[in-house]
Amino acid sequence: MSHIAIVGLGYVGLPLALQFARSGAKVLGLDIDPKKTDAILAGRSYIKHVSAGEIATHTASGALDASTDFSRVAEADAVILCVPTPLNHFREPDLSYVLDTGKAIAPFIRDGTVVVLESTTYPGTTDGELREVLEKCSGKKAGVDFHLAFSPEREDPGNPDSKVAIIPKVVGGLTPMCLEKAMEVYGIAIQKLVPVSSCRVAEATKLLENIFRSVNIALVNELKVVYGAMDIDIWEVIEAAKTKPFGFMPFYPGPGLGGHCIPIDPFYLTWKAREFGQHTRFIELAGEINTAMPDHVVKVCFEALNNDGKAIKGAKILLLGLAYKANVDDDRESPTYKLIEKFEALGGEVFYHDPHVPVIPMTREHSEYAGRKSVSGIADEYDLIVLSTGHDGYKSHNFSGYACPLVDTRNAIPADHRPVKYHKA
Repeated sequence: MSHIAIVGLGYVGLPLALQFARSGAKVLGLDIDPKKTDAILAGRSYIKHVSAGEIATHTASGALDASTDFSRVAEADAVILCVPTPLNHFREPDLSYVLDTGKAIAPFIRDGTVVVLESTTYPGTTDGELREVLEKCSGKKAGVDFHLAFSPEREDPGNPDSKVAIIPKVVGGLTPMCLEKAMEVYGIAIQKLVPVSSCRVAEATKLLENIFRSVNIALVNELKVVYGAMDIDIWEVIEAAKTKPFGFMPFYPGPGLGGHCIPIDPFYLTWKAREFGQHTRFIELAGEINTAMPDHVVKVCFEALNNDGKAIKGAKILLLGLAYKANVDDDRESPTYKLIEKFEALGGEVFYHDPHVPVIPMTREHSEYAGRKSVSGIADEYDLIVLSTGHDGYKSHNFSGYACPLVDTRNAIPADHRPVKYHKA
């Protein structure tokens, strides 16, 4: 039985660990957060779309274990790193989680161990910085004593059709043998593998996927503003355009980008490209447009309140949805945080409602909001309601009798459920 260690038990690592466990591997989940490892050992889930029952089943059978003791990497045939790769305050890549993990596991890597990085990063991280740390701290040589590879994570939270086992897995190795060994590891759990010629190609593939989304979302965000000035509904335009059976793929505007990938990953390439004297104008322009969307929302809200004879200062404002995406509990990089920040800076009294995120957790970017709780229900007692996440519960809620203005940033409220003072942003 193959023994797989997965470092980082978040939205990527935990589902991957379960997929290996259900495929017959013995899995050790490692994390620096004892709350996560304790939850797994107790058969509890801390991620909405991950089944507690399945965790309990695999821990009871011995297929899944969890620990904060990184020395247990010595038990594993393969180690997969699923740790964060955020940006720092200067929008520069922060590889500290990757490199610190490399330092932590390196002394315990055995000869023949396969080490794979899944965290999104710029091309050259795996065969550069990570390789250097692993070799220095282990005394072993990558491609000779142990195998090194990169395989980007692909996850789509909230999509019931998105299953780890059936999403094709891109894999790139430091050497042909590294690739072969990494393919053997993933072949245990993943149905379709896509080998590429190097770690750098695999790293670049992930960036292309997310840059593609970022640029196209920026396009419809810009058109939303342009068409809005012409009194044309961008959502109606998109619905009409997507009837074309070729040459078009629908993307949808919103209050800004959220999630752990699209707001961050393009800037990894932007930063790395400067080392080669290259300028990523498309990526940077898309970033500027998407980053400006919360300001556009605030502008629409200002006008909605003004038309109602009120100001933002002193107004009671309810934001619907803290998660970055509909029907998930993932609040990473959510544009709602930016809206809270901007409304409060203008003197608004801000509340939020989200059944999927009942309490704001501690985050790297917005620690000042940790512990703030969702209001218990949606009522017509606010000066303004802003829908920022298109949860299904909001789509079915009837706002038609509400007196206050409602600004819908997701085109989520059906026509017969809209209040008289309804605005799109």
